[in-house]
Amino acid sequence: MDSPDTEVYRARRARVAQALRAAGGGVAVLPTAPERLRNGDSEHPYRHDSAFYYLTGFTEPEAWLLLDDAGRSLLLCRERDPQREVWDGLRLGPEAAPAALGVDEALPLAALEEAVPQRLADRAAVWLPFGDPRLSATVARWVEAVRARSRSGVAAPAAQRDLGPVLDELRLFKDAREVALLRRAGDIGAAAHARAMRACRPGLPEYGLEAELLYEFRRQGASGPAYTPIVAAGANACILHYGAGAAALGLGHGEALLRAGELCLVDAGCEYGSYASDITRTFPVDGRFTDPQRALYGLVLAAQEAAIAATRPGARKSDAHWAAVAVLSAGLLDLGLLDRDAVGGVDDVVAGAAYRRFYMHGTGHWLGLDVHDVGEPLALDEAPLEQPDGLGGRVVRRPSRVLQPGMVVTVEPGLYVRPAEDIDPRWWNLGIRIEDDALVTADGCELLSRGVPVAVDEIEALMRG
Repeated sequence: MDSPDTEVYRARRARVAQALRAAGGGVAVLPTAPERLRNGDSEHPYRHDSAFYYLTGFTEPEAWLLLDDAGRSLLLCRERDPQREVWDGLRLGPEAAPAALGVDEALPLAALEEAVPQRLADRAAVWLPFGDPRLSATVARWVEAVRARSRSGVAAPAAQRDLGPVLDELRLFKDAREVALLRRAGDIGAAAHARAMRACRPGLPEYGLEAELLYEFRRQGASGPAYTPIVAAGANACILHYGAGAAALGLGHGEALLRAGELCLVDAGCEYGSYASDITRTFPVDGRFTDPQRALYGLVLAAQEAAIAATRPGARKSDAHWAAVAVLSAGLLDLGLLDRDAVGGVDDVVAGAAYRRFYMHGTGHWLGLDVHDVGEPLALDEAPLEQPDGLGGRVVRRPSRVLQPGMVVTVEPGLYVRPAEDIDPRWWNLGIRIEDDALVTADGCELLSRGVPVAVDEIEALMRG
């Protein structure tokens, strides 16, 4: 009898096979991620391909999955090799794979060049994830090998089809096992943020807080960060993806010192059981918000609360963004960061996108096996219509997707105020973002990452403690 986990992957493969049949049939060909050389003979830590893992639960490199429209599955993987296993660790091997993974058949990786053309013969189409030219070229070569046998009555697949949308749609809806892993990832991520708040003090370098995050991730059983953590002190918090280049203070990434009177923005999540959390908190370095910081933070928190209220079944995915934008626009006018005489009222600020001077990103994304998880953000079954493009203009496209239970999104409004002649200096270099992970439920959403404080008074109390 299959184990519960094995049955999960078997059921997922069955749903893919059903989708292939509905689209005319064929065979899906899916490799896992390759190993990547870091430098010399040292490799980057290996991370399997998310789609491959979703269908197999297999985490070793150098593996392929073939799945036909009848649901028959073939795994090709590395053979057992006692000498290599001394250096690299144990391998599952093709002999043990059917029982361990629930696949119908497994062969050594060395059989790949023979096995794939055999299974492509007389198939309507070959399905593969588009976007990798090397994979497309490899599959095309296999199709040509089948076509070369046409004189013997063998037909080659007539088309290459994109497997990505099929898998993306399935991965968009999380089952109970996935939700449990995401919930645990959220708990660990929140605990790491709380640890960073408690460890924060003036004079500590940014990398000191990053070390606290990474320690807590591993201490609680996560495999590590789900993405490169952002720890941005002071003016660095106004750099959305701080860490990709030099620090705003002229130091190397992560080396800026935390300074009393400034804010620190931490955007970090962990990976647990291959699933990601994605959390952002902004807090005062010395444990107490100044009046301008408190006012701007309160505005971002109010925007997040509005976005959370809009994250519910039946709402559009974009509704959370526009709810946050409306709150932020009104607050920017009230605080004087936007001049009513120049930009008009709230409706004018939203329509003309004047808010984008201070808020230039979206309010959330899908979350799952990938921190920016796959899934079509627009409605699949609705006609295009004219709507705001978010940049102050109009665009004709399909409306945003309707949220349904089982979807997981992030909710992350922010404000970033850089020095400028028309901005009161008390607001300068304030970068604030608040982000939580939300599971859409039957009657609203469940926040998976609220194990770390978000309210001003609670943050200050934690940092004092």
